[in-house]
Amino acid sequence: MSAKRQQTLAKLQRELAIKERRARKLEKKQAKAAAKDGESADAPQPSE
Repeated sequence: MSAKRQQTLAKLQRELAIKERRARKLEKKQAKAAAKDGESADAPQPSE
């Protein structure tokens, strides 16, 4: 059996940057959804 290769620091940094980018994107998406929910709560609801 061959030994596992150690992960390079460059790859580790790339993966960390991707995780941070995805976290920021998710925060922006949630903030936009919250703003939309707040906006729709202020607007009058259309009746049928």
